[in-house]
Amino acid sequence: MPPFNERIPIQVLVVDDSAVVREVMMAVLSQESDMAVTVAADPIIAMQKMKQVRPHVIVLDLEMPRMDGLTFLCKVMAEDPIPTLICSSVAARGTVACMRALHEGAVGIVTKPKLGVGNFLHESAVMLIDAVRSAAAARVHRRENFPVQCKPKPAASRISLAPIPEVAGRIVAIGASTGGTEALTKILTAMPKDSPGIVVVQHMPELFTAAFAKWLDNICQITVKEAEDGDAITSGRAFIAPGNRHMSVCRSGSQFRIQVTDGPLVSRHRPSVDVLFHSMARVAGSGALGIILTGMGDDGAAGLLEMRDAGAFTIAQNEATCVVFGMPKEAILRGAVCQTLPLESISGALINYGSHGTGISREHSIIR
Repeated sequence: MPPFNERIPIQVLVVDDSAVVREVMMAVLSQESDMAVTVAADPIIAMQKMKQVRPHVIVLDLEMPRMDGLTFLCKVMAEDPIPTLICSSVAARGTVACMRALHEGAVGIVTKPKLGVGNFLHESAVMLIDAVRSAAAARVHRRENFPVQCKPKPAASRISLAPIPEVAGRIVAIGASTGGTEALTKILTAMPKDSPGIVVVQHMPELFTAAFAKWLDNICQITVKEAEDGDAITSGRAFIAPGNRHMSVCRSGSQFRIQVTDGPLVSRHRPSVDVLFHSMARVAGSGALGIILTGMGDDGAAGLLEMRDAGAFTIAQNEATCVVFGMPKEAILRGAVCQTLPLESISGALINYGSHGTGISREHSIIR
């Protein structure tokens, strides 16, 4: 359960050495009736304030004096885990430090505002507010510190499958938000080289999606890249939607291809899972597998229902393994889900689909 209710506001602690950023964050978040905001110029001050009021969410810069944000994050996650969002110009550049922050327990990334309060875009404010609410609902656990290193791809597939045609016929679409980077890592690293083509929307700022895709490419047997307009979706490849752009799938003859477009927020997001899933229903129909993972809100629920109505097999991550059970829960409530599975079983379902064109046995359609 989230650590707040209607009578207790979400206690947000913004830790950033930039006075401008602190001002913007305070102005934007304090307008929300369910949020109370405190600011600190560095982690030392933050720890003093945390003794007085324990925050529900920390919004954390990575580059600060006296103690860097990553060291502070590791300390928090080891001693008293609190959902933490990384907000840093470092994050915007997609550096290794941000990947390390996610692996040390940060639940997401938000873009640091570059301008003053008056110029902070409405869409940016909406996404920041939603990210904070989602983080407040996240379940985080004590973690041990460990280094994150890229590993070379295995020389051979761990699972042998029959060849999968590269023509249209089997394609997988995955949507995720808060907690999704860890879930996607577990799923994609289990995929053999001849897996069906995979397209992914993970709610994440622009530029960082490229770094996430590159990091996954270094540790997966399949090829992973940030999607570009016109990319052909073939077996053994996964595409991550670029931050701040919508991604959809179109058909060119017998081939599926990616379309990357601008446009307004859909379901309060860009990229939106709904945009991807709606396109999958139109062009792939029963040849598709749709998977919705951890995240807050309802992005993807309507699109997944359309996929199921078009004959696709659909899977939702179960509550016990979600960081936030919002998106899967909403999809289940709408009747969009054929099967509910724990995270550790989803990669097996995907491999089974790639081999046979079906999910795990429909006789066991709900596994909690």
